[in-house]
Amino acid sequence: MIDEVSSGDPTVAQERLALLDDVPLLDIQHPDVQMLADKLIANHLLAEKAAADARHVVVSTVFGVEYLLTWNCRHLANAKILPRIHGVLTDLGIPIPIICTPEEFLGDDAEINGISD
Repeated sequence: MIDEVSSGDPTVAQERLALLDDVPLLDIQHPDVQMLADKLIANHLLAEKAAADARHVVVSTVFGVEYLLTWNCRHLANAKILPRIHGVLTDLGIPIPIICTPEEFLGDDAEINGISD
């Protein structure tokens, strides 16, 4: 969500916004986004105060995003919450992206290639 990127220190926010100049934005107002986000909250998978987080998951789901990278380990990249979110969306026949931290996404090439110390 652009409002999150544009918050904080104005100079740093401008730098973040500049990085997004050529990135297409997804429609967070899409009717399916709000309906599914409300369902996650109604099923107590995310608290009402985490409605923006629910929309992050759902907008990426609705638009077929393969990976959702986040530093939000409280609500999104959370091993206790994610299986429950997966369950609800899978039961609805909706594929969910892989949700992980950027660090998990990038990984360690040595570990990925089976090379160890």
